Amino acid sequence: MDRIVVLTGAGVSAESGLGTFRDKDGLWTKYDLAEVATPEGFAADPAKVHAFYNARRKNALEAEVNAAHEALARLEAAGALIVTQNVDNLHERAGAKGVIHMHGELMRVLCAACGATWDAPREMAVGEACPNCDGGPTRPDIVWFGEIPYHMERIVDALEACELFVAIGTSGEVYPAAGFVEEARRAGAQTLEINLEATGGRFDRRILGPASAVVPQWVDEVLGA
Repeated sequence: MDRIVVLTGAGVSAESGLGTFRDKDGLWTKYDLAEVATPEGFAADPAKVHAFYNARRKNALEAEVNAAHEALARLEAAGALIVTQNVDNLHERAGAKGVIHMHGELMRVLCAACGATWDAPREMAVGEACPNCDGGPTRPDIVWFGEIPYHMERIVDALEACELFVAIGTSGEVYPAAGFVEEARRAGAQTLEINLEATGGRFDRRILGPASAVVPQWVDEVLGA
């Protein structure tokens, strides 16, 4: 099978009941991102930030995987690499094993003092100590605005080596992910966008429609099912 890199965004999990971010009713229209998604916001009011992510974690734990997650798990089992902007664990719950979470994970905790990470409880609270260094503060293991996304070197290497880059359910507006399609194109890869509607990226091909409907069809096409 051709080497395939798949980038997924909020649109993949929207049909599972998890909110998108940049639509007119998205999460960032309801919250001040400077208060809940920056290191400065956490320093100013850690209780507020914990409450925000506790609610998101609860929502993610109650969500069910959809057909798009299941189809992509089948594709990964056949050799594709999944890179996600999402912080939920729905890809893993659908059976994917090696997902790269470039923006971190709701289900993990990060110690801001020593960098250790571990599984998150259902609810985090201010003042919890790190089991590694007994320090802190401990925070959700989420890449906030102004921070560098995780695993960028590995992602760039995969883009330069892939033969097909596919962006699914992402707005394509936030860098560095917004530049992935151009990196793949420069490396000679074919590019495909699967989304509810077309974005501004320069893709060779587009498939438009709900992820739970069109992603399984596309995966079946790729796998010859």
